[in-house]
Amino acid sequence: MARVCEICGKKSMVGNQISHAHNVSKRRWRPNLHVVRARFAAGTRRIKVCTRCLRSGRVQKAVR
Repeated sequence: MARVCEICGKKSMVGNQISHAHNVSKRRWRPNLHVVRARFAAGTRRIKVCTRCLRSGRVQKAVR
């Protein structure tokens, strides 16, 4: 399962986790994705969308 927003393309980022003693290890930031039923011109389908796209109105949620 790809952790990518299907609207804006936001995906996981990598970086370093640095402790107070400056011990460094790799870590990941994952986007806050939700599976929603979205309305399109061709109908409705389930897509993975980040909460930023939901909040900004880029996606119209379909009502059952």
